[in-house]
Amino acid sequence: MSRWFDVVLALSVAALVSIPIRAADSISAAQDLYAAAEYEDALALLNRLQPGNHEPEERRAIEQYRAYCLLALGRSVDAEQAIAAVVMAMPLYKPSGADVSPRVRSAFTEVRRRMLPSIIQQKYAAAKEAFDRKNFLAAATVFGEVIDAMADPDVADVVKQPPLSDLRVLAAGFRDLSTSAAAPAPLPARVATSSSSSTTVVVVEPSIASAMPASRIYAGTDGHVTPPTTIRQSLPPFPAQLPMGRRGALEIVIDQSGAVESVVMRESINPRYDDQVIAAARNWQYKPAMLEGTPVKYRKMLQVDVKR
Repeated sequence: MSRWFDVVLALSVAALVSIPIRAADSISAAQDLYAAAEYEDALALLNRLQPGNHEPEERRAIEQYRAYCLLALGRSVDAEQAIAAVVMAMPLYKPSGADVSPRVRSAFTEVRRRMLPSIIQQKYAAAKEAFDRKNFLAAATVFGEVIDAMADPDVADVVKQPPLSDLRVLAAGFRDLSTSAAAPAPLPARVATSSSSSTTVVVVEPSIASAMPASRIYAGTDGHVTPPTTIRQSLPPFPAQLPMGRRGALEIVIDQSGAVESVVMRESINPRYDDQVIAAARNWQYKPAMLEGTPVKYRKMLQVDVKR
């Protein structure tokens, strides 16, 4: 009886282990059929596979080759739906130019351009929600995905315009804060503006957070800390001989005297202008942040918009 049970158990385990192998074999077979221009047969095989039952990479491959087959068969609307499933599952995926035709690449590009802006905003909202829940590891990961998606060439023009233009610096700042956070905090972000003749500085004050020694560096969501007040915070004019600047991001730490202790250019405006901004920032002056009447160090992240 015991040997019979062992045999049955072994067969059951073998059957379970073989399931993903058969799925992978089916995908491979569909790929071979597609390569042989047997589009109907490949599509029929892929349609028998249920994407939800497979790992993300397998789901992507199933929908990817469904799209290829549908495009080859002239079924553009159905192909777009399959491509949309690929983009939703793996927003950064795009087919290699060496593997597919220009028509397929163009179809993927069009769908990605349409979908990525919404996906970016959804991911940012999810990352911010994770930050609010104090799940900093998850928040850092998803904020990183937001930053990677915004760097994609397919959305290069869209990310320069609102609402996406406001997210890049925020995502970078919250990613860094999530990564380094040692304790949780509630999130409200406080935004203030300061401007000169040719540049605008948007001060974004996210935080690392609560209940830490007075020697730590505080930030905007430490609600029990009074933020520093600007005394002097001006930027040099953007040099006329340089190519038109772009939005940049600057991180400063203000010490207990109100002086700027450190400056880091988190996102370049122009390499030559960056040096001028850093030099100017070292001379900025503030009334220091206060915690229960005691001056404390404070981190600010500043978004710098350069205009002529």
